[in-house]
Amino acid sequence: MVRFLSVCHKSKTRTSLGISSVIQHTSSKSCYRHAHLSNSINLTISPSIRPNFRSSIFSTLFSFLRFLPKHPNFSNFTERGNGFSLFCVLGGESRIFSYGSLLNRTNFRNPIRNGLRSFSTESDRESINYDVVIVGAGPAGLSAAIRLKQLCQERDVDLSVCVVEKGAEVGAHIISGNVFEPRALDELLPQWRQEGAPVNVPVSDDRFWLLTKNRAFSLPCPFDNDGNYVISLSQLAHWMGMKAEELGVDIYPGFSASEILYDGYDKVVGIATKDMGVAKDGSKMENFQCGVELKGHITLLAEGCRGSLSEKIMRHYKLRETGKAQHQTYALGIKEVWEIDEGKHKPGSVLHTLGWPLDSKTYGGSFLYHMKDRQVSIGLVVALDYQNPFLNPYEEFQKFKQHPSIKPLLEGGTVLQYGARTLNEGGFQSIPYPVFPGGAIIGCSAGFVNVPKIKGTHTAMKSGMLAAEAAFGVLNGGTSMETYWDNLRESWIWEELYRARNYRPAFKYGLIPGVAFSALEHYILKGRSPWTLKHGKPDHETTDAAKLHIPIQYSKPDGLVSFDVPTSLYRSNTNHEHNQPAHLHLKDPRIPELVNLPEFAAPESRYCPARVYEYVPDEKGQQKLQINAQNCLHCKACDIKDPKQNIEWTVPEGGGGPGYSVM
Repeated sequence: MVRFLSVCHKSKTRTSLGISSVIQHTSSKSCYRHAHLSNSINLTISPSIRPNFRSSIFSTLFSFLRFLPKHPNFSNFTERGNGFSLFCVLGGESRIFSYGSLLNRTNFRNPIRNGLRSFSTESDRESINYDVVIVGAGPAGLSAAIRLKQLCQERDVDLSVCVVEKGAEVGAHIISGNVFEPRALDELLPQWRQEGAPVNVPVSDDRFWLLTKNRAFSLPCPFDNDGNYVISLSQLAHWMGMKAEELGVDIYPGFSASEILYDGYDKVVGIATKDMGVAKDGSKMENFQCGVELKGHITLLAEGCRGSLSEKIMRHYKLRETGKAQHQTYALGIKEVWEIDEGKHKPGSVLHTLGWPLDSKTYGGSFLYHMKDRQVSIGLVVALDYQNPFLNPYEEFQKFKQHPSIKPLLEGGTVLQYGARTLNEGGFQSIPYPVFPGGAIIGCSAGFVNVPKIKGTHTAMKSGMLAAEAAFGVLNGGTSMETYWDNLRESWIWEELYRARNYRPAFKYGLIPGVAFSALEHYILKGRSPWTLKHGKPDHETTDAAKLHIPIQYSKPDGLVSFDVPTSLYRSNTNHEHNQPAHLHLKDPRIPELVNLPEFAAPESRYCPARVYEYVPDEKGQQKLQINAQNCLHCKACDIKDPKQNIEWTVPEGGGGPGYSVM
């Protein structure tokens, strides 16, 4: 069942019907959705459009309409001269029926400027035209959408804007520490404090420790978190999604953008969503629905770190070469949210650590933030340029929680959620040229994380705002998207990342030299050093042969503070439709058994924090790689760290993956 519905509403009156039941589809997807975006739906088919009643969109629509009079809570449905209008109310909130489970509260309302939002049935796929198509409902994508609509209001212009999001709802795939710097939010929505933004736990104290196995040594804190807040980024994204909808943005959660659309001049003209209802063997099942084309004058890619479409665009247009950027470097962040005893809870308390349990050659550290409601977020970040193939980031995180300075805080508590995600660490040196014909790359897809600050949300948001302003100029002022690149280099993002450029590459020499150089940069040179350090080898090239290292023996989980992977995975609310092709592709299926296993001791079985990859014996007793794609947290570590770059991460069916709500 396709969720895209044509909207061309000309009447200002609404007809209502009340529906109290929950409709679930019949696939095996779990119903772990929490709150969905809320708004009204007005459906109108204009006489100027000849509907294709055979299409999936209209067959879905009319099947739904035939169902309504039979529903016990059906109240009214009215035909109008210019079509029909329908408004659904569920539990006091407006929602639409969705493919997935429960009901997605999504708003479909504004026509494109100077005409109707149109459907094309020239091919098997429907197509909807917008002025701006944004991929990814994270901080960058939603900031871009909000800023575009603000400019429309300021200039009395009507531009249609949509955001497509692969998570089942806005925020479901968003995970971060997060100590939030509100600088960009102050610029975007100055009244956020009065409008109920979930940003209400100011940092109360800020500590920095160097850990050994049994001790914690306090160090001078290099983080200036005065005025910052401890937040859940998934909750902030959800709130921003509602603000975007209030401004007229169409948000489509549960749809995976799987393909870039080009015109005959090699210009990007939009994206296509992934087909749904395809079986593992590639056959079309009874519930098959073809993907939908979302076409736009401007396409903004805000997929987050290692975005699949963004990476394709960067290679296709050689954007790293154009921007004279180095390769990107990455880290894997693993996180839990706990509920702890009230007597141990200190809202706004912030702790970062360096050192144990990681070895001196591996860059990384931990964080522990006290949120509201007795919740704490705790996590470990491990740079993916680590050398030892036996290192297991998930197990290192479990080990970290056993430290005598950490374990007492967690004892007696309960884990609420678990998740993992890669993050960019390349900084200034790795920023590609972000503009391509027909659009731009924004946020963490481009890589604007300030590593020494351990922050990237504020820079991602600002980049989305700058791209929105450039896009508005293209559509309404005859300028070009290159304005985004120019304004980016003149913004505080550029200054901030330039000053922070040498911290991360200094640690390629080891922990002690890295700390010493960072102290020099921070306290003496203050980011004004006359040199710029380069990054080392790409992360996938840094893995040593297994014969150079001794296997690491990790303790069994105690079930109180440390846990096994299946237990943690359950807490992530991760689920995928089982009967679909694996979204994790092996470019050469022979490499795992011929290279990874004998030479690197199967590193994919350890760097993945969800046990997606495991070696099992076949009928002849030979070890073969088994891919458990349904476990995938969408962290992208495999796409980055595989020694031969043999694993390609692609999007699964929309709505699959984790279901974060407090991460």
